[in-house]
Amino acid sequence: MHTAHLDWLNALSSAAARTELLKCCGSTHWATTLTERRPFANLDQLLAQSTDVWWALDQIDWLEAFRSHPKIGEKKAAASVTTQSQQWSAQEQQGVARANEEAVEKLACLNRAYEEKFGFIFIVCATGKSTDEILALLETRLENEPAAELRNAATEQAKITELRLRKLLGTA
Repeated sequence: MHTAHLDWLNALSSAAARTELLKCCGSTHWATTLTERRPFANLDQLLAQSTDVWWALDQIDWLEAFRSHPKIGEKKAAASVTTQSQQWSAQEQQGVARANEEAVEKLACLNRAYEEKFGFIFIVCATGKSTDEILALLETRLENEPAAELRNAATEQAKITELRLRKLLGTA
């Protein structure tokens, strides 16, 4: 662990730390609560606290975090996000960026069906996944009940958040 990076996060003002953490997860409640739990002794403690805070949030906070992501295959999130968040999303969706036109159209169609059914965008930790893998996941998850799918999306958001915290601190 690069202690200097963790020391940097611990030393930031509350407002600055919250801004940095919002790059990792778009829930203001998550970012505010995690900021208040500083200082962190090490990366493991930060990640454990992040997880604890995430799973204690309400559905409304999860939905706020989901809105900070672009739809799979798109570049613009529903909510206003930082340039860093946009860059991370693009990196995470590299597999989809190389998709052919037919796959992109299928993603768009399934994304619409998913959002109509569940009321939020399809959230998946896309890092390392191909377009075909993501399409298969989308098709499978479309069969879920809404409560189960909300939990699936929250689990995927937690994975994304951990990856982004590691990127923020220079450990990924």
